[in-house]
Amino acid sequence: MAFDSVLLNSQCLATTHTFIFTSLSCQVCSDPQLKPSFLTEKAMEPAVKYINKKFPNIDLRGNIQNLSGVQKQKSEILVALTSYYYSFIDVMEFRDHVYELLNTIDACQCFFNITVNFDFTKSYLDLIVTYTSVIMMLSRIDDRKVLTAMYNCAHEMSNGNSDPSYPRLGQMILEYDHPWKKLTEEFGPHTKSVTGAVLSLHMVYPRRNLGAEQWRSAQLLSLLSVPADMLSPACCETMPCEYLPMEVMERWIILGFLLCHSSLNTNQASQDLWKMALRSGLYITLIRDETINIHKVTEDYFDTLKGYSKRIADIKECREHVIVNCGAIHKEKRQFLRNAIKELCKILEDEPGLLGPKALYVCMALAFSRDEVLWLVRHSENNMNVCPEEESVLMTSFVSTLSALTVKQVENGEEFDFRALRLDWLRLQAYTSVAKAPLCLKDYPDLAKIMNMTEFHTKMMDDIDGVLRETSDLSILCFYPRVFEKMFSQGCEDVLMQRYLIAFPLVCSHFNQCTHQMCPEEMDAIEKRSLRFCVTFLEEIAKQTCSIVLEICAEQCNLDDQLLPKHCAHTISTARNKKQKKQVPKKGEVQREKPGTESMRKDRAVVTNMDKLHLTLTELCSSLNYCNHFTVWDHVIIPPEYLLSQLEINLAKVIVRMANYNKATHEITRPSDLLAGIKAYTSSLYTLSRYLSVDVTRLVKSVLLQQTQPLDSQGDQTITTLYTSWYLEGLLRQASSALIIHCPTMHCFVNQPNENETRFKAEEYSDVSGENLLLPFTISWSNNEQTLHTECRKLVIDNMDVLVQIRSNFDKPEAMTNLQSRLPASENVLKRMTIIGVILSFRAMIQAALGDVRINAFLGSIQEQDMISPETDIKATLSVFELASAAGLSCDIDPALVTAIANMRTEEEYKLTYLLLIYVAVSLPILAVDPNSYYSREYGGHHNNIHCLATAINQLSAAMFTAQNKNIEQHLKEFLFVASSTLLQLGQNVERTDSKNRDSIYLLLHMIVEESPFLSQDMLEKCFPYALLRNAYRDVYKSSIITLG
Repeated sequence: MAFDSVLLNSQCLATTHTFIFTSLSCQVCSDPQLKPSFLTEKAMEPAVKYINKKFPNIDLRGNIQNLSGVQKQKSEILVALTSYYYSFIDVMEFRDHVYELLNTIDACQCFFNITVNFDFTKSYLDLIVTYTSVIMMLSRIDDRKVLTAMYNCAHEMSNGNSDPSYPRLGQMILEYDHPWKKLTEEFGPHTKSVTGAVLSLHMVYPRRNLGAEQWRSAQLLSLLSVPADMLSPACCETMPCEYLPMEVMERWIILGFLLCHSSLNTNQASQDLWKMALRSGLYITLIRDETINIHKVTEDYFDTLKGYSKRIADIKECREHVIVNCGAIHKEKRQFLRNAIKELCKILEDEPGLLGPKALYVCMALAFSRDEVLWLVRHSENNMNVCPEEESVLMTSFVSTLSALTVKQVENGEEFDFRALRLDWLRLQAYTSVAKAPLCLKDYPDLAKIMNMTEFHTKMMDDIDGVLRETSDLSILCFYPRVFEKMFSQGCEDVLMQRYLIAFPLVCSHFNQCTHQMCPEEMDAIEKRSLRFCVTFLEEIAKQTCSIVLEICAEQCNLDDQLLPKHCAHTISTARNKKQKKQVPKKGEVQREKPGTESMRKDRAVVTNMDKLHLTLTELCSSLNYCNHFTVWDHVIIPPEYLLSQLEINLAKVIVRMANYNKATHEITRPSDLLAGIKAYTSSLYTLSRYLSVDVTRLVKSVLLQQTQPLDSQGDQTITTLYTSWYLEGLLRQASSALIIHCPTMHCFVNQPNENETRFKAEEYSDVSGENLLLPFTISWSNNEQTLHTECRKLVIDNMDVLVQIRSNFDKPEAMTNLQSRLPASENVLKRMTIIGVILSFRAMIQAALGDVRINAFLGSIQEQDMISPETDIKATLSVFELASAAGLSCDIDPALVTAIANMRTEEEYKLTYLLLIYVAVSLPILAVDPNSYYSREYGGHHNNIHCLATAINQLSAAMFTAQNKNIEQHLKEFLFVASSTLLQLGQNVERTDSKNRDSIYLLLHMIVEESPFLSQDMLEKCFPYALLRNAYRDVYKSSIITLG
């Protein structure tokens, strides 16, 4: 009988789960994809109406017209409705087994007492309740008649005969049209056993159903109430009953007395127990989120019976009591449990050794808390405000198993398995609880007490997870999504509850406990729901934490900003005025606070905004740090990773906002200021590791590396994109117009003095000394360079014939004079080459900035690769140059330029390349006409940036001839000869206006040779006298006005 009751309970749960799935599939309000299509097709309406009218006797021959839709789709109907039909068959067979077992129990005159044979009594009452739940779920399926009869019609049309089980099944469905009437008839013969089992709760349920004041008076769950007994093991005579769910007992009482109600008019104990359960709430759960209104159901049924008018009055009185008082009662209970469990946790954290002897208190605390949560969920969703031989062998087995245990086994960490012992105890309860049993368990209460206590302690040793599930399972929340989400929202709003928010994702790991292996259809849906809830809650916790972290970082960034050197002028001026006793500021003028005043407090009780932020961060991080990982179904969840993900997304947005780029006005934050802000944020982020075990270094690296790309992982613009746009449109565009000068001596760009007011100081945005430039080395200028180079190619193509002749006659002055006059666009070529030179000079400055922050450990291995010769292995050389360039080292050949012009490898492109150099060489004398072409000793360059031509000629020619696999030195020598020849002609007539800045142009030629790794001073002296260079330097430096400060 014991095994039968356990197996039938399991089968009953599986059947109930299947019925829930069937019921949801058939309801009109459910997902149309789950509902059988035949129930909604217009062609099937006549068949559905006919079946509902004639059920269960369906005449196929006389009404074939009404069933024509079934005839046409009989095969599809059989396939689609098989699972539904056989679910109803399972109910019918299950009912037969329950009838048989209940009759056997009555025949054996079994004895039931929850305080004695706990497992046996619990299994019996669970069987009754779960059987009732199955029948109620059957009655709630509106389309049950259509499902069974339509399947049978399709079966008969396909096979020529009706399904053998259909007559009994149809009769059963008709009988349960009024389920309570039929159920009470079925349980009439079993009234004595059911009533006796339920009445055994009179020693347990009233004691468990106390109010918060009574709990407080008894100091429930307090380990400090009796200090002398603190180390004594907690035990009692009814240990399994101490954490038995209240909802389970209330189901037993309500449904038990509803099925067997005769004792309510004859037995005062039954009446008191029943009324106490009715006062506990409005609803009890059948299964999951399927509930019944206990007062309405009981009143409606008793209203059909004679002699129950007093009981109906009791029901109304109990309902009024629940509506008026129950919400406040349970609120007080929850408040008491919060404080009691907090005290219990603190004591056990301080003294973990008490966990063993006081394990019963822990189980009780969990069970009481679980009871209150389930009550709140249930009523919130429903809108309530607020021994012969056998026995001898078993006994011998108990003694031998328990006496064989030793302390050494525990010390050695052996694993225990007492499931067989507990199963034997259940078997013994069944043997000794029948009438006329040789050994009657009720005559030996001490044995029951010892064995129940033993069962509890063995569970503590080998099934602690099972006990935790039994006492704290909250999987029911899976079916109350609105309540679940509302509880989470309320917890998020309360700072004191934020450290417990991780409980909501952890509860999602319980949801797999509400499934049954015999109903696999719903597992996928519940798994998805569990993961959705878990991810949603963790993302919300992470978003809140991320918001607090970034707000703290912003506050810290503001404080760090006050310490920047740019703010020291005001402080120095104030101190100087005070020392010289100048007039003090007027009363209306706002005095600027000094950095650090925010930390000065006269009273520690004064709470600042930073205090509140750190308190909130502590609470949220305590929640995320509660566990390193947990499992939801087969998915491993790591809570801190959700925070890192949110920080990565939002930190990137903060960095972009700090750049403060205005496309309309071309304004942007100084790179040094942005770098200071990023450093402040990074320093603040590293303090997060004090609260939470997260890899902040990985976070910062990921965010900053994304900022070196045009778009981040979210597809948003990065500071690389913003600064690229600003430098091209702002600084370099003005540099190409000579409004801003590249200053080699100061390694920056400076503004050219002019009448118009400049929007920004160029040196503040281009000074690479001391990390003032925010490493914009990732900016790619290749597109702009290639565009300018394409324009130069067009000019070369237009003047190709003249350039070919110049190349052949550069040593003939008369012919050169004639040919030069036929070159109309010399100024355009020089201007575009100058712009390219400005861009490449800026890249060189950025490369130098990168060199300041490079990792010296890698430099040795990179520099060793210099042994590779470009002539022998150009691919290997470019690979090494690319590595060196990334490390901030200067290279003879720019690998980025080679990549940008890699498609220029044809013979035609080669010709255009060396003619372009000829074009530039013969155009150099024109620069002497420009008044801005004079060389400035202070700047180390020319006022119209033509000194950048040296960089453009050297780097561009090296890249182009490398891409074309030609000799770089040979063509640069040719350029040098042509340029020297044309420049020497400037010295023939010193009175000509085109030789005004002749000396400055001579210096440009010297700069080209000096910057080139392929040319030398010896080569220059062969074609250009050194005396001219010496005199040019002397004259230029003599005319320079240097102001010494």
